[in-house]
Amino acid sequence: MNYFVIVISAILVNNIVLMQFLGICPFLGVSKRVSTAAGMAGAVTFVMVLATIVTYLIQKLILDPLQIGFMQTIAFILVIASLVQLVEIILKKASPSLYQALGIFLPLITTNCAILGVAILTIQKDYNLMEGVVFAIANAIGFGIALVAFAGIREHLDLVDVPKGLRGTPIALITAGILAMAFMGFSGLV
Repeated sequence: MNYFVIVISAILVNNIVLMQFLGICPFLGVSKRVSTAAGMAGAVTFVMVLATIVTYLIQKLILDPLQIGFMQTIAFILVIASLVQLVEIILKKASPSLYQALGIFLPLITTNCAILGVAILTIQKDYNLMEGVVFAIANAIGFGIALVAFAGIREHLDLVDVPKGLRGTPIALITAGILAMAFMGFSGLV
């Protein structure tokens, strides 16, 4: 039952991007096309899950025993940066079109605070490794759902007549706010 609560909470109730406002840069930057958003969601999922596993092990096996918890943020950022480089190399070989579509936003996964936030929240919530992995997967799914839904809405907005003063970023921010309010409807679910 605990895993179910973690999953529902991370995906719907405490969505990492819409309720905790972590990962806003890729949320706004890569959400113009659904295909690009789905690719970014996949890359973020891969990095988020691996980063959570590696940072958990670093925290429990190195930082805590040596009592150097103050190095947590630096160590976690180095792990995330390394994993992003790995994803970049894999995407360049496996899917050059997706690599080109993600463009500058792929290296920005390194500074995606959603990934660092999930790694740190896993430690703060005192999850064991399995709970941390479930938490990371659920947060990645929640991030992906929000990103793809937002991209779908933005694609539709390109087809409608939006007033000139609201085109582009203003309507995107208004839409993101409405989407966040929609997700607030899930509060109290768990």
